[in-house]
Amino acid sequence: MKQSMSRRGNCWDNAPMERVFRSLKTEWVPVNGYRKMEEAAKDVSQYLMGYYNWRRPHKYNEGIPPAIAEKQTNFMSGNS
Repeated sequence: MKQSMSRRGNCWDNAPMERVFRSLKTEWVPVNGYRKMEEAAKDVSQYLMGYYNWRRPHKYNEGIPPAIAEKQTNFMSGNS
């Protein structure tokens, strides 16, 4: 993974991704890291696509995971 940097003074560009990386590091990645790159890639993918998007409650969405909140928004607006 490679984190991106915004222009100087545009700190809000990276705030959502920095929050994801913080959650990933504190909630999921083992303290001693991974032994193999493949193991890390599989585990991080599982965290992001399985847990973070579909099961982890988010305060911003009133305790609803992002993917479910997105589906509800699309359903309520008539988009599907």
